[in-house]
Amino acid sequence: MSKKNRPMTIGALAKAANIGVETIRYYQRRGLVTEPEKPFGSIRHYEEQALERLHFIRTAKWLGFSLDEIGGLLILQDGTHCDEARTLGEQKLTSVRQKILSLQRIERALDELVHECRVQQGSVYCPLITSLHDGLEKFSPEERP
Repeated sequence: MSKKNRPMTIGALAKAANIGVETIRYYQRRGLVTEPEKPFGSIRHYEEQALERLHFIRTAKWLGFSLDEIGGLLILQDGTHCDEARTLGEQKLTSVRQKILSLQRIERALDELVHECRVQQGSVYCPLITSLHDGLEKFSPEERP
């Protein structure tokens, strides 16, 4: 039997996937990873498919998918649901783009406040701290969250 197809304990699976054992157990409770049967008087062993699934989950998390969304993608992974998977990908892309725009607004606001702090002379108040106390009124509506 090749090393690749050799069943693994949960510890070996966690090490191979570079995640914690408790993370695997959490994914099992969430229904993302199947818990293998436990032979009487023995320990559970995981097949290569479990490692592949953990890699899938990790990659999807890196792309910003929530665990609920990943569960939906796992249902679609048989290759016959490309339209549905594409729709989920498009929705995630739209969400990421909205977050980028929001972060750019935050960047501009912070840049302006830091600049005001740099040019402020002779006053005891800090423009950054004052703006935080005053709230978002200083910024235009499109710059506010």
